[in-house]
Amino acid sequence: MGSRRDVAKAANVSVRTVSNVVNGFAHVSESTRLRVLRAVAELDYRPSELARSLKRGRSGLIALVLPELDTPYFAELTRAFVEEGHKRGLTVVIDQTDGDLERERYLIDRTEYGSLFDALVISPLALTPAHLDGIAESRPLVFLGESLFPRFDQVMIDNRLAAREAVTHLINTGRRRVAAIGAERDIRGSSSQRLAGYLEALNDAGRDVGLSYVEYVDTFRRSSGAAAMDRLLDRADPPDAVFCFSDPLALGAMRALLARGVRVPDDVAIIGFDDIEDGAFSTPTLSTVTPDRRFIARVALDRVEQKLGGAQTPGPTVTIAPHHLTIRESSSPA
Repeated sequence: MGSRRDVAKAANVSVRTVSNVVNGFAHVSESTRLRVLRAVAELDYRPSELARSLKRGRSGLIALVLPELDTPYFAELTRAFVEEGHKRGLTVVIDQTDGDLERERYLIDRTEYGSLFDALVISPLALTPAHLDGIAESRPLVFLGESLFPRFDQVMIDNRLAAREAVTHLINTGRRRVAAIGAERDIRGSSSQRLAGYLEALNDAGRDVGLSYVEYVDTFRRSSGAAAMDRLLDRADPPDAVFCFSDPLALGAMRALLARGVRVPDDVAIIGFDDIEDGAFSTPTLSTVTPDRRFIARVALDRVEQKLGGAQTPGPTVTIAPHHLTIRESSSPA
């Protein structure tokens, strides 16, 4: 594969002329342009897209920073971002923080100092608005999730409303004792919002709004869901329905029910959250809250492009992504 200098020599032109032809500049005669293009083809010259982008002041790279890459919801969200980025000629590069504060702060700082990324979209767990006091509002940052960062654009799900709708669905199927799996003692955005929605739905239905049927977890993984379900089944008055704060928790809970000879949905109804692909193929299939991941990716990248393009906007925006309930076999009426 030839270099730009090789092309210039073969076409008997300067290296600058080769650059002008490759970049589509108009001030090159047609005969010279054709001569350069023939040399490019013969020598199989491939210009560096990154180098060309940097000369324009952009790399075309967008960083997507997530807490966990092996969580199914984030894996499927990543796909939506990559595909939306491709439509716009952007390359989405992924990084993981494990919810570590220093890692989150480092990646935000790096977008301004010594980074190839044009912008950063981040779903933080540990960051608070106070950690961003020194960050200019003009920075191309977009936040995902429920913890508000008032000076920056943000895209989120209405977790409170979605949880309330999910629990109301369980109550409307005739269930009397609705439990919740997924509360966290280290209060974080989505978990606390989903717990609030659960309690609101019970209150709306005139049910006991205490926390006696709430199971706390350390992770949103299947193993945590199974362990929490076992604890609920050991009660003298086990639940006849469970709202799980994630689909992996729900899948773990269903496995525990199967192992104990409890039928889903005949004895216990289950609904999850996030609508990961596994839920559509479990036995029984899993009812769930379905957030619009494609919408989240599209709006976040819209905000990024507006910032990078210097578009005049009324200020930071908070966009609520749509959601709906996907009702499957696990929560059929009793």
